[in-house]
Amino acid sequence: MDLPILTLLLIIPLIGVALISIIDASSEQGRANIKMSALWASLVNLVVALYLWFAFDNSNGGFQFIERHDLFGDYFAYHLGVDGIAVMLIVLTAFLMPICILASWEAIDKRIKEYMIAFLVMETLMIGVFCALDIFLFYIFFEGGLIPMFLIIGVWGGERRVYAAFKFFLYTLLGSVLMLLAMIYMVGAAGTTDMVAMMDHAFAPDIQTWLWLGFFASFAVKMPMWPVHTWLPDAHVEAP
Repeated sequence: MDLPILTLLLIIPLIGVALISIIDASSEQGRANIKMSALWASLVNLVVALYLWFAFDNSNGGFQFIERHDLFGDYFAYHLGVDGIAVMLIVLTAFLMPICILASWEAIDKRIKEYMIAFLVMETLMIGVFCALDIFLFYIFFEGGLIPMFLIIGVWGGERRVYAAFKFFLYTLLGSVLMLLAMIYMVGAAGTTDMVAMMDHAFAPDIQTWLWLGFFASFAVKMPMWPVHTWLPDAHVEAP
């Protein structure tokens, strides 16, 4: 049986979350243990991501490390896989996470348990975005990342953190509505949520333009691009 390496990359941060959740944060030693647990979880995930990098077959242009478990027939599946671009983004995410935790080692002095949990959950969601091959699973990971980011800005941010957090959340959530509508149409037309199968479906050229605009609107807000970038200065200034 092949090692479910992509599932491991999603689960390891959540194991760190489970461990941190049972540590008492009332003492200095407890808070130190929480930080170390978060750091070790992120480092272990980095090692697994590097294994993925070296095990990836560069001569194969298709998706690799495929995992699939059908949940609702053709309309929702736990379907994971990576290509060369996704592997690089997963390794980058796993590499940055320990750096982010170390950068906040002394800067964050309140609700350390919740802060580290939010970061590890965000790591799982970001990696999920890069390896999801089911379009609705991708959407869950993509939009789920808003929740820990909203909390990180809103709880541990600067003086205007609540305003910045809500502005960030509403902008990016509303921007994704058009993408969701495009996804619903694509699923109805293709008869599946499998993104690999959708690549072989012949969408009408004029429909493709509207679908592209739906996805572009969401990604433009997330990046962000002018003129839908106004949430960014507030979020970056107020973020911890």
